[in-house]
Amino acid sequence: MTWLVRKIVDFFSFLSDLYYSRKYAVIADRIGREPSREDTHRRGFIIIQVDGLAYEYLLEAMERGYAPHMHRLWQRGILHLARWRCGLPSTTPAVQAGIMFGNNFDIPAFRWYEKDTRTSVLTKVPFLIKTIQDRISQGRPGILRDGSSYVNMVDGDARLALFTLSALGSQRFFENVRGLGFLLLFLLNPWRVLRVVTHSVWDYLMDLSRRVVRLFVPGRYQPFDVISSFLAILTNIVLREIQTFSAMVDIYRGVPAIYTNYYSYDEMAHHCGVTSHEALSALRGIDRQIRQINRIRTQYHRREYDLYILSDHGMTPSVPFQKKYGQTLGQFIAQQLGEGLFMDEQWGDERQWATKAQFLIHELAGIETRLSRRGAALLRLVRRYIEDHVPLTIEEMPWDLTRRSDVVVRNSGSLSHVYFNVSPQPMNLSEIALIYPALLRALIEHEGIGWVVGRESGETVVMGKEGTRTLNGEGDIQGHDPLASLPEPEYAAAQLHRLASFPHSGDLILLGTWNPEEGIVVSFEDQVASHGGLGGPQDYPFIMYPAEVEMDAESITNATDLYSHFVRVYNLVSSDHAHPVRPDS
Repeated sequence: MTWLVRKIVDFFSFLSDLYYSRKYAVIADRIGREPSREDTHRRGFIIIQVDGLAYEYLLEAMERGYAPHMHRLWQRGILHLARWRCGLPSTTPAVQAGIMFGNNFDIPAFRWYEKDTRTSVLTKVPFLIKTIQDRISQGRPGILRDGSSYVNMVDGDARLALFTLSALGSQRFFENVRGLGFLLLFLLNPWRVLRVVTHSVWDYLMDLSRRVVRLFVPGRYQPFDVISSFLAILTNIVLREIQTFSAMVDIYRGVPAIYTNYYSYDEMAHHCGVTSHEALSALRGIDRQIRQINRIRTQYHRREYDLYILSDHGMTPSVPFQKKYGQTLGQFIAQQLGEGLFMDEQWGDERQWATKAQFLIHELAGIETRLSRRGAALLRLVRRYIEDHVPLTIEEMPWDLTRRSDVVVRNSGSLSHVYFNVSPQPMNLSEIALIYPALLRALIEHEGIGWVVGRESGETVVMGKEGTRTLNGEGDIQGHDPLASLPEPEYAAAQLHRLASFPHSGDLILLGTWNPEEGIVVSFEDQVASHGGLGGPQDYPFIMYPAEVEMDAESITNATDLYSHFVRVYNLVSSDHAHPVRPDS
């Protein structure tokens, strides 16, 4: 009986291989992609990224029936499901750089500013992310070498990189199509055509109806635009079909590594909410794409593949800073600097200012004991700096005070970097407190700002409403630990210390207030769900990995740890083609 069952299974496997060989051989030939010449006995891997989906919201989606295929893979023990820590900043460019190259140093956010070159960096600009990739990849092989990258920010050294920002312009999908090409995807399966058209029309009508409703909802005004919805839905659906199709052709070709990113959930969650109908419907669509890719992975055996499904970061429900407080973070900071500018005019000659500063030293020591612990700590920083660094002549001054009002604010979700152009170098907290005496206290006391992080003599200082924590090895806490509201204060402290060590992190790093009772974080962007900083599910993405592969997901504290996993398991650094080390071998 066992022999008979085995023969039946082998027979159906043969028929499946024959079907997929004929089907995708025609497609691959039409689009000019030959099967891989690399040793196909070496086990490959497929990484499917669901952008922005937190571990806890995946569980909820599974329970509500929005991710049935992923749920089956988990329930049947084919894939294990675990939570992991993506590190800080919790944003796509840093995480993908960590996974693909094992290095995300000096990627402080989704957008930042470089004082030394006066350059604004936005990681969705192709030539900028290409420059970042060139920097972080030096001496490190990408995990996608000889493989394929689809809809990512960095390419992981992939041989074929389509719709990947760092490789944009080097390859184009439609340039590889000859004759019927891409249309074969639809012609070989008329039901696919019907499904795509139906979903497009349905999504368009639903989005149009929501825009009509919002015209009559107070405070939720959205311009009535029939074109942008059509273009967005068309782009998302067509792009989603292309990347799924391409991944399936790659499995036929036997490429060793495939990484494809579906970002529609992230996009919907930002604007509609993490468990909104729009976001969960996008997830259900992604789940269907995963099922298609997994079906050919399991039924066509030119090369054996391990399947990984993961998210790069999570997302936390949020309230926009501007909506709650009536002004943006930058406007609030400018308001505080307005008071400082008035005092600037009173100072007059900077040499006189420097001389008068010497008299402050004695006075500051006298009033320290009358202030709160937080105020006394800041005052000690200022007094120590004046004693050690205040120059006596204008020529010796380390700052260009004519640029005192030149402040740059870069927001990335619930994380913000603030730069002061009075100096091209990173500034200490004591310098900031001296030049902008009203600003630090205003930032710390603002209820929408949970943590103010700065540097002082090589140490990282985290300031909260009721206390200060200095991160220098063991760490020194004055008053109440500002990180105590987080589920893992020590992990958060290590991540903040690392972030503050980046050369292009802000002179001040601000994080939106995290309310653990309500489960909401303040976002510095106009988003109802955000990521980038600390607090809530944004810090905890998920990963599904093969049951046969050994992985300690709980020990992962940064995306760079996943790079080490792929290098180790799939022998990516070695030049030989040995089989990957598996726990059962």
